Amino acid sequence: MNSNKLYPWQNGVWQHLNHDPSRQAHALLFHGRAGIGKFEFAKHFSQSLLCVNKNATGHACGDCASCHWFKDDSHPDFRTLSPEQESETEEEGAPAKKTKKKTQISVAQIRELSGFLNLSSHRSGGVRVVLIHPAESLNIASANALLKMLEEPASGVIFILVAHQLQRLLPTIISRCQKVNMPIPSEAQALAWLNAQNIPNAKQQLAYSDGSPIRVFAEQSQFPQLTEVWKQLALGATLQPSTVAPMLQVNSVETGIMALQKWLYDLAAMRLAKQARYHLAQVNTLQVLADKVNLSALFQLQKKLDALRQLALHPLNHELQMETLLVDYTKLFVTK
Repeated sequence: MNSNKLYPWQNGVWQHLNHDPSRQAHALLFHGRAGIGKFEFAKHFSQSLLCVNKNATGHACGDCASCHWFKDDSHPDFRTLSPEQESETEEEGAPAKKTKKKTQISVAQIRELSGFLNLSSHRSGGVRVVLIHPAESLNIASANALLKMLEEPASGVIFILVAHQLQRLLPTIISRCQKVNMPIPSEAQALAWLNAQNIPNAKQQLAYSDGSPIRVFAEQSQFPQLTEVWKQLALGATLQPSTVAPMLQVNSVETGIMALQKWLYDLAAMRLAKQARYHLAQVNTLQVLADKVNLSALFQLQKKLDALRQLALHPLNHELQMETLLVDYTKLFVTK
């Protein structure tokens, strides 16, 4: 998204927010389904709030000093909070280990905002912006610390929260924000945008990505690998678990688990309703497998996958566990 362009399905929300800039809320909460461009919209809106030369429709100019700072992630009046990365070792001089991604925004991160909130804007009469994403990653302590800041907002500060799961936020935080329900693109809007980006097999990829054109665009490199995985899963009882397990984990453990979950979902859907949700190009293959599948065993395997996905970020031997799940997969099919 360039400095003056939104995703097409966001234009209405933009016009609404810019209808009366003088009535700008001190806290905004952009919420909606994952993968529809909420974070990109929030960054675009943040830049426009800080721009000194925005245009008549409220978009940032892209050329002023403020816009250049924003693009370089060095704007003195802007802060972004998201879960941090932390090292698995804290011993000085110890060999470097992988970092693991935190799943929560800590109370320390919120408290560090105090100094920023007490400062004056870099520009006389200007605003300062705090962007929190995803807001549901606040834990109880950090959420309560943020709540105090929202209850007694510092002058000239605008908080922007982005949430995929509104129900996971404290009701008291929600009540102190202006809620903005971000629109989901229609299939026609999504396909038009993907076709404009020259994405091949856009309709099939959109179905696999739960209707999120942004996810389709971002995960283009994964689809060739997924196509190979689908060919292997199509083998049913003759699949070789030791061959497929590493293929499922090339991108990430979680991506591999999700690929299996979606495949099993469509197997059940073909058996029960003769239609697929995620694999539009594999309907015939899925139907052949569905005619042989033991539904009770399939549902049990789905439960195992759900449990393993909860542990996807833990340092377990996932390849061995994946092989075990794939062995169970080969046993789903009743030979006639």
